[in-house]
Amino acid sequence: MVNVAPARSTSTSTLQSRFRARYGVAPRIFRAAGRVNLIGEHTDYSEGYVLPVAIDLFCSIGIAPRTDANISVYSERLDLYEKRDVHDLRPQGSWSDYPFGVCWSLQQSDLPVPACDIYISSEVPIGAGLSSSAALEVSVSYALLSIAQRMVDRTRLALICQRAENEFVGARCGIMDQFVACHGRAQQAIMLDCRTLNYQEVPIPQNIQLVICNTMVEHELAGGEYNARRADCEEAVRRLATHLPGIRTLRDVTLVDLERYAGQLSPTLYRRARHVITENERTLEFASAWRDGRIQDLGGLMAASHRSLKEDFEVSCKELDTMVRIAGRQPGVFGTRMTGGGFGGCTINLVSQEHAASFVSHVASEYRSATGIIPDVYTCSPSDGVHEITA
Repeated sequence: MVNVAPARSTSTSTLQSRFRARYGVAPRIFRAAGRVNLIGEHTDYSEGYVLPVAIDLFCSIGIAPRTDANISVYSERLDLYEKRDVHDLRPQGSWSDYPFGVCWSLQQSDLPVPACDIYISSEVPIGAGLSSSAALEVSVSYALLSIAQRMVDRTRLALICQRAENEFVGARCGIMDQFVACHGRAQQAIMLDCRTLNYQEVPIPQNIQLVICNTMVEHELAGGEYNARRADCEEAVRRLATHLPGIRTLRDVTLVDLERYAGQLSPTLYRRARHVITENERTLEFASAWRDGRIQDLGGLMAASHRSLKEDFEVSCKELDTMVRIAGRQPGVFGTRMTGGGFGGCTINLVSQEHAASFVSHVASEYRSATGIIPDVYTCSPSDGVHEITA
């Protein structure tokens, strides 16, 4: 048995109906996509390079204005409801910190936050490394600004959402997830420079299928290992800066620099820095190979990325390693690696269209035999970023 797709969120008409049943008025509907990262993991908060794709798993939002000073939020998936005063928004350590954190961040940017009712229906798996939090943040912020008739450019919107997660929720994520949820395009990956926020669209060939395999091992990143990895990177920069004045992040450090001053770092900090530096190199080479049609070169880069994440950054786990090993021996696979923050979650697999169906069934069967866990396997397509659903 295999779940070949996640449970899809309610249709637009059903969401409208359920919103009306709960709140008594008709909503406007907005949605933002989850994302999968092809390569460039744990590099965005070091101002490096990433290559994500917005995928056709969405967080959908129904929204309508209220006449008082409150914001109410209902999560269909969790069957939980919270209401807070728009003028008194503070972290509570609960699921609702994500939507209310966006409200707070908008206020910190001197943007209006109207009193409103919000209904959340999401098909992006939680804890799977597919950016369910950013999809929620971006869809809510875009909806709020639309209701207030005060839109901002999409890059600024991404930064507002990142601030909500960094400062209100407490997860020190980089900009990648929110950026691709804003800027994603159908049939395109986004090659993003996380320092300049310049990006290029990289077309995905029609004969390649993106297959995401969920190990069903959930990660919990806020305030934990994710923040610790970022702190390691920042400490490595502080130590290296005594010999490399002017560096700001590991983006500014070459592998030659790292080897020259390795004695300034603990073994752990050295490995963390080596991952970020080499992952940036792999990401640039991956994008170049993709554009040049050198598909045969992608597998080695993805394998090296996974190995570095496992050995140097230490964010993999036995289930992810098992899934990558199983996927790598299937026919028609161009490359496979873990994706997302790690400690569980998903792998991303580039598979030829003609082999995609057999890949799904064989990987699921072999993974279950190896672990006793029934995985979810998603065949996904690149999608547009946040937008309103008007039909």
